[in-house]
Amino acid sequence: MTTTALTRKLLAILAVFVLLVGTTGVVSAQTDTPFGGAITVEAGETHEGDLRVAGGSVVVAGTVDGSLQVAAGRVVVTDTGRVTGDVAAAAGSVTIDGAVDGDVSVGTASLVVGDAAVVGGSLEAGAADARIDGTVAGDVTVGADTFVVGPGADIGGDVVYDAGTVTVSEEATVGGTVTRDDTLGQTAPVFDGRSGATSAVSTALVALYGFFANLVLGALLLAVAPGFARRVTDVATTEAAKSAGVGLLALVGVPVVLVLLVVTVVGIPLSVAGFAAFGLVLWAAAVYGALVLGTWLLSLADYDQRWVALFVGVFLVSLAGLLPFGGVVQFAALVVGLGAFALALRDRMPDDDEGGDATVREEPPTEGSQPV
Repeated sequence: MTTTALTRKLLAILAVFVLLVGTTGVVSAQTDTPFGGAITVEAGETHEGDLRVAGGSVVVAGTVDGSLQVAAGRVVVTDTGRVTGDVAAAAGSVTIDGAVDGDVSVGTASLVVGDAAVVGGSLEAGAADARIDGTVAGDVTVGADTFVVGPGADIGGDVVYDAGTVTVSEEATVGGTVTRDDTLGQTAPVFDGRSGATSAVSTALVALYGFFANLVLGALLLAVAPGFARRVTDVATTEAAKSAGVGLLALVGVPVVLVLLVVTVVGIPLSVAGFAAFGLVLWAAAVYGALVLGTWLLSLADYDQRWVALFVGVFLVSLAGLLPFGGVVQFAALVVGLGAFALALRDRMPDDDEGGDATVREEPPTEGSQPV
């Protein structure tokens, strides 16, 4: 897989997912709508060309005459389904029971390649749990917590893995070697035809874990302090440049101040506590930055729903880590989020609509009124 091809696949997922704003309903493969709650290529249907979609679930029971590029909660290629090109997926779970003529590249919590599945190319996956029971003509590269090669598996090439628990059945057929490679979790992503797939496996897994962790933190921030979250997004979207400047200053200045405290010796405990607190603030700021990104993108479609904005923003920032120079996007989100966080703290205002602690002001008595 070339650099351009892999980058194009990931960018396609990014572009499509921006359009996912909580719509519902079943979307046929014959429509031009690339997003929905459930997206299905029905049995007997054929979608001509590449299919780039995002949804709550994506099911291929018919034929995709091209590649499938998808971001979803669940992706299924059923036993009647076929993809004539490659499959690239970022999803909560991926199940392949049908045929994929090309390569399969996924980042997921759960990957299952069923007994009847036939993958004509190679398989590369970053997953919490991965199981292969079907046929893979090429090499298999997997980074996972649990990796199982079942008795019905038929793998034509090499198997390279990095897993906490691995089981390779004696009845499985492996044409090449079975090798453990602990560096899968240590290698930086290199997007080229030789090493990009291998190193991207662990990167995808880390991105998936980061996505869920940030989503949980974001949900807590929205639930506990909805008014403050609204204030942060308002500041960042209306004063983006100022937020970025303040965030950059804070990112550089706070560590300098904490280091100077160490020099005083007496301030060492304060410095240690300060660095710990600043680390938590940076995590929250990164999540706020993702929320800002999601809010801004949805505003382009005149859509305002903070929970959807959180999901979209966290997803995109996590996925950006799989792209060349994606760290720039993540750094920008952190800096803007940190600056907006600082400005919102400074200019904190009561928010009656969002449940903030409103300040009660006494109105001056009108003429002729009696004090209570």
